[in-house]
Parts: sequence; structure tokens; C-alpha cells
Amino acid sequence: MPLYEYYCKRCDGVFEAMGAIRTASAPAPCPVCARKAERIPPTSFAAFTMREGYPRAIPDRGTYWHLEKEVKQPLRGAFRPNEHPELTKPEPPRRASKGEAEIERQKRHAAAKEQKKMLDSGMPAIHDRTGGGGG
Repeated sequence: MPLYEYYCKRCDGVFEAMGAIRTASAPAPCPVCARKAERIPPTSFAAFTMREGYPRAIPDRGTYWHLEKEVKQPLRGAFRPNEHPELTKPEPPRRASKGEAEIERQKRHAAAKEQKKMLDSGMPAIHDRTGGGGG
């Protein structure tokens, strides 16, 4: 049985009631005052459909759903269970923010300044043999 919404003028309230399709236009008794209430259009509406074996939301944006995540293409060909190529891609390397890039630039500048001071004072240059290179 479908669920319909009704509006009671006396109580100024909206309520839901289940009813047969053949009695859809008939008024229903208000649960508060027991007077007849008129049916109104639904205040909320949600629809979901299946296409090509995949659930699709309406309005359709041309995308598919895989394990509750939106993807652009359906699975095709050989694939591993519970994996989708669009969802298992490695994350792209994160770019440093402006603040982080500025801090790195300042570190390099300070290291170069320290190296220049050491060379000007006659101290021998320090060579990093670990390959970790600090600057």
C-alpha cells in the first residue's frame, strides 16, 4: 500500500496515512481531531532506479555507483572483486602549500648563507656522504 500525505485544516497539520490506490483521492481521518483531511501532493520525493544493472539516482548525472561511491564508468572486462579502477588509483603526490614552500625556501636560503659564512671564514666544506643532503 502506498503512503499518502494529508492536510487537516482544523489542526493545521500534515500527516501521512497508508491507503489503497483505488481510495487515493478519498479524504482520511485526522489522527488528532478525527475530522476528514484532504490529500496533498508529497512534500518530499526521492527516486532511484536501476540501469545496466547499476543503481542510478534521478535526475541522472550519467554516473554509476560502485560500493556506495560515484564513478564515471561501469566495470568492464576482467576485474578484481570489490575493486573499481577509478577508486583504486593511487593518490597524486600532494603539492606543498604556499606556506610550506616558503618555509623550504627559507631553509635552503639559511643553509646557503651558513655555507657561505663557513667558506669565507676558511673552514673546509662539509660533504654529506649519506646521500640525504640537507639542502
